[in-house]
Amino acid sequence: MLIRKLNDCEEFVAGDGTLLRELLHPDKQSVDLRYSFAHAIVPPGKTSIPHALKTSEIYYILSGHGEMTIEGETQPLEPGDLVYIPPGAKQFAHNPGPEPLVFICIVDPAWRAEDEVIFAD
Repeated sequence: MLIRKLNDCEEFVAGDGTLLRELLHPDKQSVDLRYSFAHAIVPPGKTSIPHALKTSEIYYILSGHGEMTIEGETQPLEPGDLVYIPPGAKQFAHNPGPEPLVFICIVDPAWRAEDEVIFAD
């Protein structure tokens, strides 16, 4: 049985500037999965750096409010929302509010650095 505790997972700043804790990744745990599963935070007043993945991605919003921009289209975010991000789509999340924007991130197939492009300003 594998149980991962969020607070036991090291928090780090991801390439897009979000605060990330990777809970499951098939390269790091002995699990038979195609996808990776992470907990992410965009702090109040911050925006993730525009980026794109070669793989598909899903965000599930746990708390906070914000905005998601994918390929130039922007929509509001609130708890309970699920966002599908297609492969290759330029995307970023903005948190204009006073609380952290907290979400689960699933990348399929599993996230790899070489699959991500960060767009410079």
